[in-house]
Amino acid sequence: MKLQKLAKSFLGMSLAATMLAGCTGNGGGTGTTPAATNEAPANTANADAGSAAGTAEAATDPAPANGAKVGVSMPTKDLQRWNQDGANMESQLKAAGYEVELQYAANDVQQQLSQIENMISNGCDVLVIAAIEGSSLGEALDMAKGAGIPVIAYDRLIMNSDAVSYYATFDNYKVGTVQGNYVKDTLDLDNAAGPFNIEFTAGDPGDNNAGYFFNGAYDVLKGYIEDGKLVVVSGQKTFDEVATPTWATETAQSRAENILSSFYADGTNIDVWLCSNDSTALGVENALAANYNGTYPIITGQDCDIQNTKNMIAGKQSMSVFKDTRTLASQVVKMVGQIINDEQVDVNDTTTYDNGVKVVPSFLCEPVFADANNYTKILIESGYYTEDQLK
Repeated sequence: MKLQKLAKSFLGMSLAATMLAGCTGNGGGTGTTPAATNEAPANTANADAGSAAGTAEAATDPAPANGAKVGVSMPTKDLQRWNQDGANMESQLKAAGYEVELQYAANDVQQQLSQIENMISNGCDVLVIAAIEGSSLGEALDMAKGAGIPVIAYDRLIMNSDAVSYYATFDNYKVGTVQGNYVKDTLDLDNAAGPFNIEFTAGDPGDNNAGYFFNGAYDVLKGYIEDGKLVVVSGQKTFDEVATPTWATETAQSRAENILSSFYADGTNIDVWLCSNDSTALGVENALAANYNGTYPIITGQDCDIQNTKNMIAGKQSMSVFKDTRTLASQVVKMVGQIINDEQVDVNDTTTYDNGVKVVPSFLCEPVFADANNYTKILIESGYYTEDQLK
């Protein structure tokens, strides 16, 4: 870390001179997803991660911060989950004694680049980055590498760079398998006669995780599709066909409306709509409410956003994969402490996440699912939400 700080001081002076010469960051754009509620989970400052059933055990207390500064770059405030991630990260890092620079980039890649460059010039010792697009941060990452600043990719793998030191996330392929197995078990596909009609809505093609989510679910259901027990009436079965840029609710809704008007207007029932996350599920739910009169389908999601959890309680969404952001924040705080103190950094996967340049050592937290039957235990008893937030 001493060599890193020396390198940072030289780079910081160089960046400052460049900025004084007239460089300015781009203005913030707005995300395309409607702004989510600003309500945060209950007790976000509480690092009681893993209190929900099945989540990873909470990380142990990090070593003293020794005055270190951590830059945290989040993609947007337009999705509830990133507000939660940012709040959890900031509160736990500050509780551990770190100075924190937290920035949200409004889903604008150039703004995120500018913010990260400023974090470097402002003397951050470690960067934690949830990238808007996994392959668009090369210039900033090169600066971080030149300054000897370790980079932790947060929940989205940063692609095509050797400057990424570690990756902290949930088991993203397993998120998809949890969704696929929920569909399999709910329909009893191994025993039921079928056929059942299914549609897919996946995530942002610029988000490396989106492919893992989709593939995890599709791999569970592929055999039933090939055997004809599950029928994709629209014929849209590949990730490219079902992807949703920026995970936007209105984009998912528009596509769902087109599918419903083109393939289900004659009274054909849809039995399952497998959505990779809650913002896309919300779009599908909106489309169904306005354009569909058949038997209501199974709808999957991810993140347990407040509105989607309310929809689960009301029967408008079947399940959502719960990824306790307190667990992930706790693990990242622990990893930051290990980096700062030149200790071995905890990872539990050294083979899966190849970013095109290197296999990035990773720590994978465990996802579980919530539905109308267990949300009280998973979300309320764990302190993630209060009962009032879900009314």
